[in-house]
This record gives sequence, C-alpha cells and structure tokens, in this order.
Amino acid sequence: MCADVNDVHARRRHLVALLAAGCCIVGASASRGDEKPLWEAGLGVGALGFSDYRGADTGHGYLVPVPYVVYRGQFMKADRDGVRGEFFDNRLAEFKVSVSATTPVTSRRNEARAGMPDLEPTFEVGPELDVHLWRSADERVRLDANLPVRRSMTIESRPRAVGWLAAPCLDLDVTDIGGRSGWDGSVDVGPLYADAGYHRHFYSVAPAYATATRPAYQAVGGYSGTELWASATRRFPNFWVFAFARYDSLAGAAFLPSPLVRRQSYWQGGFGIAWIIGKSSRLVEAAD
Repeated sequence: MCADVNDVHARRRHLVALLAAGCCIVGASASRGDEKPLWEAGLGVGALGFSDYRGADTGHGYLVPVPYVVYRGQFMKADRDGVRGEFFDNRLAEFKVSVSATTPVTSRRNEARAGMPDLEPTFEVGPELDVHLWRSADERVRLDANLPVRRSMTIESRPRAVGWLAAPCLDLDVTDIGGRSGWDGSVDVGPLYADAGYHRHFYSVAPAYATATRPAYQAVGGYSGTELWASATRRFPNFWVFAFARYDSLAGAAFLPSPLVRRQSYWQGGFGIAWIIGKSSRLVEAAD
C-alpha cells in the first residue's frame, strides 16, 4: 500500500511539473489596433522533449496539458509575453512575472545518477523587467532586453527552496512574419547565472554517493551556460498552435567539472495545439 501511495504522489508531482512547463510556453498575440476579446481561454496538448537536466546525456519525451490564457486588461495583461502589470510607460519598459519549471529525474533511469536520490521537480517564479530597445515603424518587429530573476522551489509535499536563477537575454519578436502569414516568431539568446544552492541541486555529488567513476563534487554558484530559444505561433479562429527549439551550451559553466555533466551542448524542442473553449463578449483594443 505504501508503495502505491508513493507512486501516486510521484505521478502527481510529475504532472504538476509538466503542467508548469506547458504554462511556460503558452501565449498569444494580436495585431496592433485590432479589437479583441477582453479574455480568451482554452486547453490543448503539447509534445515536448527535455534532457533530464541541463548537461544530462539522457532525456525523455512528454505529452503535457497546455492551458491557453489571454487577458487584455488595462493594467494587467496575460499573453505570449507572460503575465505582467503595466505600472509605468510600456513604451520604455514593462514589469511582469517570469515562470519556469524542471521535470523530475528518476536516478535508476539515468546512468550518471545511478544510486543517487531522485531529483524532485521544481517550479521557478520571480520578477522580470523587459526594457524595449528598438521597434520598427509599424511595430511588427521588436527587440527587448529581458531581465528575469526566479526563485526555485521543489514540488513535493514539503516544498524546499532550491536557489536563485537569473536569465538575462536579448529577445527579438516578429509579429505576422512576412506580412500576411499569420505566424509570429521569437528568438531569445542569453546567459544563465545561478547561486550555489541551485547548482548543488543538480550537480553536486555527496561523498556517500561517490564511486570510482563518479568522484564527490560540490557545486558552486556562477555562470551556468547560454541558451538560444526560437519559437513560432499562430492563432486560428478556433485554435492556436506553437513550436519551439532550444540550443543549450554549457561551455565555461561553473559546474562543468561535475561528473553528472555528460554533454556540453545539445538541441531540444516541442510543438502543440490548444483549442479555444471560451472568450469574453467584451472587446478591447489589443496593444500587441
């Protein structure tokens, strides 16, 4: 009975982490000046491929629920740019909430971590400041500097703090690629930085788990590598589709000496669809 209960709890934590991962890539956009519903909501499914953790040589594919939520309020908005409050002139900058997540890792399925405790999934949340660097004359092309800082927590019955992560990046957004395609695209590139607690969660090896091929290792904070994200989305009358790809480079990362790091660079990606199941009858002018 205890094994069954633990397995149910593990599956629940797994689902929460995957749902959070799905939330991190959801959003929508609208042409400037169009009138759109105040809110729209939907639900779909995505197929995502993830490494067990950054630098792992094993990974898995996941089918995840993809919630679709758009809110176009005067002061609060939720769209493909995230959840944010417009507390000052957004022609210069915006302040919003940044979220991310990591999936659980079962050590018996990961050779590098064999015999070590499983990794609990984590949820990351924190503030993000986006500085608008450049806009095209028709504002279809935008270049921003995004400055998110997130606190990471484990997803379990007694959550614990993991550490802090910063992910500054340059973000190039193009609305309606080619002029009439209906597709929106985005390319983000930037370094990652994390404190010692965050790196220890993924890369430290306690002396009790050291082996002849896996020496003990204590991770330190600092530079965590660089990520490049490319994504494309399109909104149809009754559904929304997305696809993304991510390139990850760990060259020069502070935790690179860890025996748990097996790859220094790799690609990942995914795609999905969400159906619109409800929307507001009230229309507002869409700002983006």
